[in-house]
Amino acid sequence: MNKTLIIASSMAVLLCLGPMALADALTGRSVGVTCNGCHGPDGSSKGAAPSLKGLPAAHLEKSMLDFKSGKRTATIMGRIAKGYSDEEIKAVAKYFADMK
Repeated sequence: MNKTLIIASSMAVLLCLGPMALADALTGRSVGVTCNGCHGPDGSSKGAAPSLKGLPAAHLEKSMLDFKSGKRTATIMGRIAKGYSDEEIKAVAKYFADMK
């Protein structure tokens, strides 16, 4: 495969995804990797923290927003959730929901 074809194919993929979808995916992954310490690599927990991998995005987003608002309490998650914007929470919820 020549270099020009690879570049053209890559550009086509980016155009199809759209800039916002790409930004959301990158944001979700960037935020998601910070969850690994408690929720395990790729959201697959082996400890006390729940696994996040494959859970519905709506459930994850609501849980994070509830932690952020104080409606739901926990030792650490409330403080962590307050550090993220609603858009970042939505992106990380999608990131974990899309994992299979």
